[in-house]
Amino acid sequence: MDAVSSSYHIPLVILSIVIAILASYAALDLAIQVNKAKSIARHIWVGAGAFAMGLGIWAMHFIAMLAFHLSIPVTYNVTLVIFSILPAIIASALALFIISRTTMGRRQVLLGAFFMAAGIVSMHYSGMEAMKMDAVIEYNRFIWGLSAIIAFVVSIVALYLLSFVSQNYRSRKLPWIKTVSALIMGIAISGMHYTGMAAASYKPHQHADLNGAAPFNSTLLAYAIGIVILILLGLVFLSTFIDRRFEYQSIQSERKFRSLIESANDAIILSDSRGTIISWNKGAECIFGFHKNEVLGKNLQIIIPEKYQEAHQKGMARYLATGEPKVMGKTVELEGVRKDGSEFPIELSLASWKEDGNVFFSSIIRDISLRKKNEEKINQMIYRDPLTGLPNRLLLNDRLGQALDQANNNKQTLGIMFIDLDRFKYINDTLGHAVGDELLIEVAKRIEACVGKADTVSRQGGDEFIVLVPNTTSDEVTKKAQKVIDSFSHSVMLNEQELFVTPSIGISMYPGDGRDIEALIKNADTAMYRVKEQGKNNFQFYTPEMNEAVTKKMQLEVGLRKALERNEFHIVYQPQIDVKTGQVIGAEALLRWEHPEWGSISPAEFIPIAEETGLILQIGEWVLRGACLQNKQWQKYGFRELRVAVNISSRQFQQSDLVERVSEILKETGLAPEYLELELTESIIQDSKYAVAKMQQLKEMGIHLSIDDFGTGYSSLSYLKTFPIHTLKIDRSFTSNIYTDSKDASLVETIISMAHNLNLKVIAEGVETEEQLQFLQQKQCNEAQGYFFSRPISASAMEEVLQGESTAEVH
Repeated sequence: MDAVSSSYHIPLVILSIVIAILASYAALDLAIQVNKAKSIARHIWVGAGAFAMGLGIWAMHFIAMLAFHLSIPVTYNVTLVIFSILPAIIASALALFIISRTTMGRRQVLLGAFFMAAGIVSMHYSGMEAMKMDAVIEYNRFIWGLSAIIAFVVSIVALYLLSFVSQNYRSRKLPWIKTVSALIMGIAISGMHYTGMAAASYKPHQHADLNGAAPFNSTLLAYAIGIVILILLGLVFLSTFIDRRFEYQSIQSERKFRSLIESANDAIILSDSRGTIISWNKGAECIFGFHKNEVLGKNLQIIIPEKYQEAHQKGMARYLATGEPKVMGKTVELEGVRKDGSEFPIELSLASWKEDGNVFFSSIIRDISLRKKNEEKINQMIYRDPLTGLPNRLLLNDRLGQALDQANNNKQTLGIMFIDLDRFKYINDTLGHAVGDELLIEVAKRIEACVGKADTVSRQGGDEFIVLVPNTTSDEVTKKAQKVIDSFSHSVMLNEQELFVTPSIGISMYPGDGRDIEALIKNADTAMYRVKEQGKNNFQFYTPEMNEAVTKKMQLEVGLRKALERNEFHIVYQPQIDVKTGQVIGAEALLRWEHPEWGSISPAEFIPIAEETGLILQIGEWVLRGACLQNKQWQKYGFRELRVAVNISSRQFQQSDLVERVSEILKETGLAPEYLELELTESIIQDSKYAVAKMQQLKEMGIHLSIDDFGTGYSSLSYLKTFPIHTLKIDRSFTSNIYTDSKDASLVETIISMAHNLNLKVIAEGVETEEQLQFLQQKQCNEAQGYFFSRPISASAMEEVLQGESTAEVH
């Protein structure tokens, strides 16, 4: 029997290849959609893509079969033809599923290609089995195997091409890459089909009609299927085109958004629910120092200080578990870590969103280091003393208010120490404000070193400091006050100059001494002034009786200001005696105040107030003028000439025009300078550098100079050789104890001996007994004064004393 002849309808062959290429192109488009899609959308694209791609491959196969004409009539088993579509769709679905995975390893590719090839081969040979004719199909095993191998290789190539295109869908070279890939895939699929067709040979049955007419027009059917498939693929292209347009708009929006993010100065960081960084902008690079490539894929812990990491993890876990937004949507201040490990303050705004069932976080972070520094500077200016850096009055009041509330709520006690420096004004005025400022800085350090971390040391201004001691007891405050006093037992060295300064401390306690800020500070201040009155360099707790003393002091100050106007002051004179001859050689002018209501007021009460308020300048000048005028009057009366001694206070001595004022008074009263003696305290001349020059000017005028109360101050004895003085005056505290205290007797003897060695005279005050006078005579003291000779007397009584001496000399 003649063999069955075959031929191909070339236009249909070309159509089948075109459909294969278009189906491949559509598959590549669909692969891109699968790669971009998320969650449910991805499954939809995989399903739709598998149907369109599988139907395209099947159509190419069936059209190619319809293009194959045999010399015998051929019909098709419709059931098998439809069944052959399923392997193509399954193979396509498998391909799209594999390339949709996050990773695509070699093992996955080979296994997937195997099942895809099996599906394509099954589709092809199922279609072949659907042919109904009077012939038996026989296959060349080699070519059949070759077709299977081609199907396997085609599947591998298709998977790689699908994956490559889907991963590079943003590439500018995508159009030609996709075109070349579609040509390769289409030709490869067609090659597999026609290889499989070549493997078949047809052996007719014995009685087969080799010239029978075809039962239907296969060419027309092929074109009809081609048209339907082309329409279907066209719909695929249209859907992907529309999706690309939307994607293009989305990409443009995303690019604008990305441009906005990249141009922001703040760090904008995106992370997933595990804290993995998925986006890192230029602002983040500038703030944290990490380049994008160094942090993408790493955990946020890289920029969180270790001390906050555990709290951050717990907070994230709590939010993911409960959705409770404790920090979300708020702006908080935290700390971050730079690449170099340094920590710095940040401001964080945190938000979250859900996408495809996953939670993501966006962090907007701002470096607030500069703002914090500026805030610190502002706080420093508002709440800190600019010289010492200590809290000022405003900050102290704020902390004291909080401490009072806490003490009231918890039934606690707190203490206030009011500290004032003794002799600071003298140092500040004589050595200058620069030295005074350095001294205050050192004082602040010493006070801070004596108190606890919970205590507040505040500078109120000038040389006044307040220490707040919360939640304490009177015993604890006592210990701290004593510690402060002890710390000033050592001198302060400034510019190679040794300075001594001591504190006077007043203490008030809450609630016993006051229940508000004003009362506590006022009462501590009152206690401090009591310390001043009792000798300074000590501490004193406030007592209600102190208010009476303060009230009296204020009354004295008011009265003192009016005393000069009302002529309530008068001068008395205490004779000064030559120890050898017993003659009056001078008189000390002493101030007395007789108040019309209060009576006689002791100088020990009002002189310190006059010193403190500055009234001593007017009063001192009044005394000096009155004493000079009186001495000149005695000279006019013809009494023997003698010196009048006038005390000069430290405030008077600090006057820059003191020499000029003394000179004017001498001219005004007509008293010769040699009949005036100025008594200076040791505290006045402690700073010899400035004191000596002024003393030298007074001495050059002819004025007699003496150091009053010698031995009670702080001056070094070596300074005496530089002072242009004439006399040392031994304080009454030493003279009165000559026979009761051997140390005082030795000290008096030493002072007399030293003074004579320096060519200085010595006058002892407070002589009250014959024995004291005899001791002074034995030790060759030059002069003396005291009750043994005379109490301070009025000018008229002094005239009687002088008159008596004149009468005695005549007889």
